[in-house]
Parts: sequence; structure tokens; C-alpha cells
Amino acid sequence: QLQLVESGGGLVQAGDSLRLSCAASGRTFSTYYMGWFRQAPGNKREFVGIIDVSGISPYYAEFVKGRFIISRDNAKNTVYLQMNSLKLEDTAVYYCAAGSYFTTIERGYHSWGQGTQVTVSA
Repeated sequence: QLQLVESGGGLVQAGDSLRLSCAASGRTFSTYYMGWFRQAPGNKREFVGIIDVSGISPYYAEFVKGRFIISRDNAKNTVYLQMNSLKLEDTAVYYCAAGSYFTTIERGYHSWGQGTQVTVSA
């Protein structure tokens, strides 16, 4: 398992961009699929996107396609979530997670970060 620490959250205005980072400890980072999830107040945690071990094939939830980009740097044990054209409804706590296969389901991930708050204001 990995220890994951997210950073980069904050307060931004609608239309702005923000990049989240997720730093992982452990030498096996490059062998794991990395996912991003988010949880808005009063809502269940939902899948945002996932990137494969090589970083070539990210996959996104429909509601972020064209706005969010997931990338990873295996040399730095870090995965990123670039969020563009942010909307009010993107306000949530964002989590990164590590898993051993491609999945959009929470229980498919064995390691989770503590989350970072993203707040989008009008």
C-alpha cells in the first residue's frame, strides 16, 4: 500500500484553473493505477478520473471531460489533477487513491489520501 498526500486545493473563482497534486510514498507507485474522487457536502464520494500505470490512458467521468486532465510523473511518485474552467458544482473535497486495476468504484482502491478542499466561488 501507499501513503498518499494531496495538496493544491484552495478557493478560486468560477472559470479559474487549479492543479492538485498527490504525492505517494513507496517505491511501487509506478505499478498502481491512480484515481481521483471527490465528495461535495451532503453527497456521496464520486469518481472523477483514473490514470493507468504508464500515464498514457486517462479516463474521466463524463462531467469533467474536456475540463480536467490527469497526469502522473512516476519519477516523482506524483499524480496530478489539472482542473480548468471550474464551476460552482466542482466544489468538493478531492481525494486521490491507488489501486491495482482499472476501476471507477471506490472499493477497488486500497490506498487513499486525506483529501484537499476545493471551493469555487461565483
